[in-house]
Amino acid sequence: MSTLMISCPSCLAKFEPGEAFMKDFETQARQKMATEWQKLKAEVDKDKLAIQQQKEQLAKQQQQQEQEIQHRLQVEKQKLQQELQDSIRKSVASDFENQLKMLQQSLNDGEEKLKEARRKELEFMQKEQALKVKQEELELEMQKRFMQEREKLSVEIREVEKLKIQQIEDEFKLRLAEKEKQLEDQKKLAEEMRRKAEQGSMQLQGEVQELMLEEILRTGFPFDKIVPVGKGVRGADCIQVVCNPFGNECGKIIYESKRTKDFANDWIDKLKADMRSQGADIAVIVTQALPKDMERFGEKDGVYICTFAEVRSLSAVLRTSIQKVFALTCSQENKGEKMNMLYDYLTSNEFAEQWNAIREGFMSMRMSIQKERDAMERLWKAREKQLEKVLLNAAHIRGSIEGIAGADAVNLNLLEENDTILVD
Repeated sequence: MSTLMISCPSCLAKFEPGEAFMKDFETQARQKMATEWQKLKAEVDKDKLAIQQQKEQLAKQQQQQEQEIQHRLQVEKQKLQQELQDSIRKSVASDFENQLKMLQQSLNDGEEKLKEARRKELEFMQKEQALKVKQEELELEMQKRFMQEREKLSVEIREVEKLKIQQIEDEFKLRLAEKEKQLEDQKKLAEEMRRKAEQGSMQLQGEVQELMLEEILRTGFPFDKIVPVGKGVRGADCIQVVCNPFGNECGKIIYESKRTKDFANDWIDKLKADMRSQGADIAVIVTQALPKDMERFGEKDGVYICTFAEVRSLSAVLRTSIQKVFALTCSQENKGEKMNMLYDYLTSNEFAEQWNAIREGFMSMRMSIQKERDAMERLWKAREKQLEKVLLNAAHIRGSIEGIAGADAVNLNLLEENDTILVD
């Protein structure tokens, strides 16, 4: 590697520079370079400023030149437009004269042709008029012939229609007589069947009503026992043994079913006798015809009377009253013994343990509800803080926008005018 050698200006002796000398030399070189750099930078800045000024002058000169060019172009354009309009006027005037001459010539030719066409049209109209006259005469002749043929045909058709109508009337009379005969026979047959049906229908109707009554009681009161009374056996038609949900017999209701046009008063005495013999509590007559002094169901001489449509509702009321009487009677039995049993149960260890279990369940549920309430209150507090933050930021944004665009620019209210936020 070669080393830098420096010559002494006095004795021209060469020597290697030391580290201190190199530092001084480097410092001086750096200072000199910085000075030169500052000079160069200043010159460059001056050149940039001069170039910028020249650009501005050139832009102004170019703008002035463009304005002058535009002005010249406008003047030349106006001259060309004026010359073009003059030439167009001249050419249009010459063309108009030529066209006028040609139109005059064609008008003369057209008049000649129009006269010829009118003459031909007149001849054609005359021929057409003659043809129309001939055609009208021909149509009139055809119409006369058609009317004559139509009259002949209408006379023949009337004769044929009369014959057909006469045949139809004869057939209709025969069929009408047959229908009247069949209708008379049917009336006689229906009258005979009605008389036969009335003879055996009273007993059948009564049996049907008894079966329907039993079915209504069975479906309406499934806990009760419905006991039908067979034919030929003395007593009521049906007995209802009222039972409570535990299966205990509470009492009896006997029913007598009647389906006649008139009500007989001896039915009441007979049913009361049946009630005593059967040991029943209540007696009911289900009848189609009510007594004359009754408009709807009710009680008469210790017996309830109702129609078939009212029997279900009346049975439900009577059954409920029998159950209440039975429950009241049972509650009065062994009253003192029951009070001792109740006192022993209330003071027993079994009752105490059961009550403690109920109390523990109640306290557990109460603590659980309190915990849920505390958690929800904490959540509500956090949401209220978030809501306050949102409303505060929205108020800042609203103020900024109203300051720029005005208060009526956009409705930025999150709440209505009468709405308020409840914060604890």
